[in-house]
Amino acid sequence: MDDGARLETPDCKALSAAETGALAHLYRGEIYRSTIWRTRLDATTNWSVVSLGLALTISYQSADASALPLFLVAFLIGVFLYLEARRYRYFNVWRARARWLEIHLYAPLLRREPVEKPAWMNRLAEDYERPEHHIAFRRALGRRLRRNYMWIFTVQTMALYGKCLGASGGAAGFESLHIGPFPGWFLAVINGIGFCALGGFTWYIWRMDQKRFRQQMNPISMG
Repeated sequence: MDDGARLETPDCKALSAAETGALAHLYRGEIYRSTIWRTRLDATTNWSVVSLGLALTISYQSADASALPLFLVAFLIGVFLYLEARRYRYFNVWRARARWLEIHLYAPLLRREPVEKPAWMNRLAEDYERPEHHIAFRRALGRRLRRNYMWIFTVQTMALYGKCLGASGGAAGFESLHIGPFPGWFLAVINGIGFCALGGFTWYIWRMDQKRFRQQMNPISMG
């Protein structure tokens, strides 16, 4: 590429300096939006950590304190996980657009090469005309579990069992979880099954991501 402010492509009209500048501002806008949504992701994670901290404070304030808050907080963390997975799908839209521009526009510019094909411009234009999520909800859920929430659920589960087993020095401590007609041991088993199910789901999504990454050179892309 010469030192002029024009991007030549084999199959499409060259971009003028004004059009190149517009793409630069577009990239800045996508980076800004992805940063805003990244902050929103951090907010739900912080809510989960604070909620778990409050449950730990209540349940461990004395030896006779009930471990019930540690069980109930799991449902609240699950709500935050659902919200964060939804937010991650939106965040991924802005991130994918920014990465698309980096790969197909800025990387050739840095190598002093012409843009190879106009197809990437058409793909980006289609995404602006008909915006859609780039990943399924289950994949977003699995990624947030792998990155943050499995660690939070691990602390919650360990604290729950530690409190119950320490309450009476044995399995009788599970009765501190008693809720209405449900015995404490039953609720403890339900918590364990739920934790294992989340772990299995996280592993499954991780395997899916690994398979996709091997098949695609740049996994963080459009489509």
